[in-house]
Amino acid sequence: MLEVRNLCAGYNGVGIAHDISFTVKSGEIFTLIGRNGSGKSTLLKTLCGQLPPVSGEIFIDGCEKSGMSRNAFARIVSAMLTDRPKTDMMTCREVTETGRYPYTGTFGLLAENDKRAVDEAMRLTDTTDLADRYFSEISDGQKQRVMLARAVCREPKLLLLDEPTSFLDIHYKLTFLEMLDKLRRERDIAVVMSMHETELAGSISDRVMLIRDGVCKGVGTPAEMLDKHTLTEHFGLTEELYDKYMNNVNQGQ
Repeated sequence: MLEVRNLCAGYNGVGIAHDISFTVKSGEIFTLIGRNGSGKSTLLKTLCGQLPPVSGEIFIDGCEKSGMSRNAFARIVSAMLTDRPKTDMMTCREVTETGRYPYTGTFGLLAENDKRAVDEAMRLTDTTDLADRYFSEISDGQKQRVMLARAVCREPKLLLLDEPTSFLDIHYKLTFLEMLDKLRRERDIAVVMSMHETELAGSISDRVMLIRDGVCKGVGTPAEMLDKHTLTEHFGLTEELYDKYMNNVNQGQ
């Protein structure tokens, strides 16, 4: 579904992430793990088209991204990044409906199939009961679920997520990841996301990529890449600090 070849991602022609190559299959969850400033968000913004590649190639469903029309790309790829749309006086259903823009034409009118896609996305993300509530008045956890519904209602083949569990308590983190796992199984969606929580990434990811200073330091299964030795080296931790962190995680702190 996604193939990245020797990609250099950055701003104004200056690379931040260098020589990145990987593939992601349909139904697979592929997670980027690294410290703040390592290049994860820049890479995701490049994959979703917010930033042009400095160099390298991106193939989506067998097609080179630069040769795809904006609308064709938007029908295949959906992203949920850290920025959120302006939602003053918008209900949660109205926010979700904005995800259908590649299908609605010039006037943004929803046809019956668009409405059905919105209904199904809200059902899958357990946001149906929030439909008539104002987006600005719900909790952060509920907002994340609505934003996921917005991304999913596009019926994409590839879903890009930047730190989707940030600022959520443990209940909403686990609920969100459970919904994501359900989506990839029911829809066979390929997922590429960034995360800080290595223990959560290990529980849901099929493969992970470690990124440090804009360079890929390895790709493999969670068991291969998220062991104590690899993580202490990757994040520059002492064994004592790592053990303290893991004890806090195990105690739900």
